[in-house]
Amino acid sequence: MVRYGKDISKVVRRNIYMPCLFHIYIGDVLLVYGHQGLKEKQESSRMTIVSSAQRPNGKISVSINKERPMSQSPLYHKYDIQKYDLHPNYSFAHLYDLIPKDTPYYIDSGQHYVERIVRALYYFKQCSLIGPSGTGKTHIVYLVAELCGLPVWEVNCGLSTSAYDLIGRFIGLGKENWIDGMVTRWLREGGIMYLDEANMMKQDVATRLNPVLDTRGHLVLNEKDNECVERHKYGYLILSMNPYSAEFSGTKPLNAAMRRRMAVWINFDYTSVGEQISSVEVELLRKRSKVDEDTAYKIIQCGAELRRQYKAGDVPYGPSLGDLINWATLVQDGNTPNVAAEETIIALTSDNSEVQDDIRRIIETVFPKPQ
Repeated sequence: MVRYGKDISKVVRRNIYMPCLFHIYIGDVLLVYGHQGLKEKQESSRMTIVSSAQRPNGKISVSINKERPMSQSPLYHKYDIQKYDLHPNYSFAHLYDLIPKDTPYYIDSGQHYVERIVRALYYFKQCSLIGPSGTGKTHIVYLVAELCGLPVWEVNCGLSTSAYDLIGRFIGLGKENWIDGMVTRWLREGGIMYLDEANMMKQDVATRLNPVLDTRGHLVLNEKDNECVERHKYGYLILSMNPYSAEFSGTKPLNAAMRRRMAVWINFDYTSVGEQISSVEVELLRKRSKVDEDTAYKIIQCGAELRRQYKAGDVPYGPSLGDLINWATLVQDGNTPNVAAEETIIALTSDNSEVQDDIRRIIETVFPKPQ
């Protein structure tokens, strides 16, 4: 019976070479034959083939079921992304360690960020995320990668990041050994190239990426031997950046040529701002820090007001949910909200004593100091 299963696999393998299971029924006995492959085909992500043959010992029915979700993430079905398969019939199992695991759920108040990012990658292969620090841009990139079963290649585009870091260089005593940079490896292997703080990128680096992001879709290694590296069929790129302002030192307007190559721009904002308080954010803070519900609500209320004033230009920083969780954690440890705020929110916002006094007054409107 095992030999017969192998014979069937040889017949099927000529037409379909991808993850699938062969269910073989002989009388009332079920045999299962598994096969894993990588060759990509254009057919639908699910198909069932049933064939039968009469043998002396009974009727044999063979069915092939090749339904395969993009990933095995437990959050996969919480988002409406199933129709946007970013690597149909292709496995990134060889890059398993680069695929994020156990990424927390992203709080979304109706903006459908996950679905919009996956849709942008499906149609355009790249998109940009823009919003203040602490709004969850990096978090959502890792979540999208896990939901789609894609490896992540991350580069923080600081002022010290050079084209050599991204493209590659020769190393060794005689400079005889070439090593690929992060972008070159991504082009060869596929997955998500995540360029964080993209509007801090140096001009020479941005220019080298232009042919990768347009219809040419390749990179010429001038530093090496003029090898032309084609962009992987399932290679996607996400830029994220803070708004261009004096507050974010080193930021500058994004290179116009690169900007035109990004088809989709998604603006991020805080969930709770001013009078708008997100109950989901309150509940998450309560669960993470273990504070009571009333304290959790008041901490989010303080954060929402600080964010409103930040957006108005009155304070230099709007706290992220993580910042507020840090504050609540010290409260849960036995500190008063005002004392815990001194070590977290107040010190975090600015080194300027006048600004810190302004933050204290905002906090004291919600958590009055005992007389």
